[in-house]
Parts: sequence; structure tokens; C-alpha cells
Amino acid sequence: MEIKINTEFITLGQLLKQADVIQSGGMVKWYLAEHDVFVNDEPEQRRGRKLYEGDTVSIPDTGTFVVTR
Repeated sequence: MEIKINTEFITLGQLLKQADVIQSGGMVKWYLAEHDVFVNDEPEQRRGRKLYEGDTVSIPDTGTFVVTR
């Protein structure tokens, strides 16, 4: 699934909300603590991780998201 952005970057928390993985921004910290999330095939738990065009976020049993502009 592609996540389109109109800015230079998007944070991991914003991406999870935009992709409807979580319902509110307040759920980000909990979600990242309870689920495996990979950015470019590396484990990531920082909700403020900046994602740029071409970055890939993979969540087992949920999907793979690619940042595009």
C-alpha cells in the first residue's frame, strides 16, 4: 500500500494513523510497544522516526506501506 505525502517527510506515528493501523495519535506509543514494526527491514519503535519517499514500513499480519510523493 502506498502512503502519499505532500511534505518532505512523515513520522512513523503519522503514517500508522494515515494508514488506519491505529485510530488516534495517542495509540502510537502503545502500538509500537506491543507490535513488531520494521522500517526498511530494521525493527523500529520510535514514533517520531522520520520517513522519506521510498522508505518502507512492514508490519507482520497487517501489511507493507511505501512512502511516496
